Amino acid sequence: MRYTLLVGLALATAPVLAQTAPVWNTSLPAALAQAQATQKPVLAVFSGSDWCKPCMQLKQEVFDQPEFAQFAQDKLVLARFDFPRNKKNRLDPAQTKLSEAAAAQLNREGAFPAVVLLSPQGQVLARTGYRPGGASAFDAYLTQLLAKR
Repeated sequence: MRYTLLVGLALATAPVLAQTAPVWNTSLPAALAQAQATQKPVLAVFSGSDWCKPCMQLKQEVFDQPEFAQFAQDKLVLARFDFPRNKKNRLDPAQTKLSEAAAAQLNREGAFPAVVLLSPQGQVLARTGYRPGGASAFDAYLTQLLAKR
């Protein structure tokens, strides 16, 4: 009986757990191809995961939250481009090239964190960065930006 209850609970929470980790593209061309296929905008995020405090806050307070995963699931194609500085966190050279290419196209000024909202055709719709208030405030802000497109 106890085993059945635990299995039942595990199965009941499985969909919730699946939503807590959204899939992030690490290639801008792949994200844009997915956006065109699904007609969803791209949310491209540029971060310094091991040195930029606002980047860490944005990830922890917004992108790691189940509420954001649920919001983004049907509305956005996600792309993340990280620029860690610590040697132990360095990305492989191929990924570094992909991140640098995306930054050359969308984040020439080198702002961190930079959040760029793109149309499925790749046009910049809006730029933003860290915004306090957590996932619900960020989701509401993105909803406003999307309504303007």
